[in-house]
Amino acid sequence: MSRHSRIVRTTKETTIEVILELDGMGRVEVETGIGFFDHMLEQLGRHSGTDLQLRARGDLRVDQHHTVEDCGLTLGAALAEALGDKRGIKRFGHALVPHDEALAEVALDLSGRPFLRYQVPPKMPSAGEFPPHLAHEFWKGFSTASGTTLHVLLREGKDPHHCLEAIFKAVGRALGDAITLGERGSGEVPSTKGVL
Repeated sequence: MSRHSRIVRTTKETTIEVILELDGMGRVEVETGIGFFDHMLEQLGRHSGTDLQLRARGDLRVDQHHTVEDCGLTLGAALAEALGDKRGIKRFGHALVPHDEALAEVALDLSGRPFLRYQVPPKMPSAGEFPPHLAHEFWKGFSTASGTTLHVLLREGKDPHHCLEAIFKAVGRALGDAITLGERGSGEVPSTKGVL
């Protein structure tokens, strides 16, 4: 069974294409026009163990907001499509990831119920040319479109690059666990309702 998807999202502000293979090797090809954001998406793909191709063209002459948010929405939609009915997945994932002085903790549930709790200082300095508050917009779009309950907590950290990298790696690790097909081999949907 191939757990694969291709989603193209086109608006007046952006065109995003995502190709996602859940049972991949962590191969990532990303091009958004935002160097630091590309680096974060590479961390997400590599640490989730998925194969991810993402191409974005956005109105960067205005700002980075539309591109970043729409990448979250498109990647979330690609995840939802690739998961299908979620039969046999572990469903839950958790990770605690350090990056130098930064420490991020993530817990998620591929529940079909979108919710984001993002506990990160709102006035963190920019990471190069990337405003850190845009990471919140990315995860909000991702959670909404994928139907994921996502809790992100930055436990420690000062350097914005280290903080965001720890977060993206932690979500990747937690997501990699949650999408894994369960060891019990039941092939059932992991819910007492019988549907997610």
